[in-house]
Amino acid sequence: MKLVQISFRFEYTDVIEAILDECDVQDYIRYPMVEGKGSDGKHFGTQVFPGSFTVVQARVDNEEIEGLLKTLQAFRLEKKAHHHVRAMVIAVEDGLGF
Repeated sequence: MKLVQISFRFEYTDVIEAILDECDVQDYIRYPMVEGKGSDGKHFGTQVFPGSFTVVQARVDNEEIEGLLKTLQAFRLEKKAHHHVRAMVIAVEDGLGF
């Protein structure tokens, strides 16, 4: 089991959730409208630093990781506006309730 953390511009929430569904990722937590700084600058939800990020953390079985990352990468490479999508895979050593 792995924990995948995906960060992206909030306006792509529906697309990222569709990718999670397509890849059969059933369990995730979404943190909407968080502040952050990416390669194109700060996004603090203000007039000076417009925009916000969303972060999704998902439990993913080891055998499903490759397909999820491949699908996220395909979205990321579709157009320059998607290059902000980031994903990292974190090993889960122990847990409770899954």
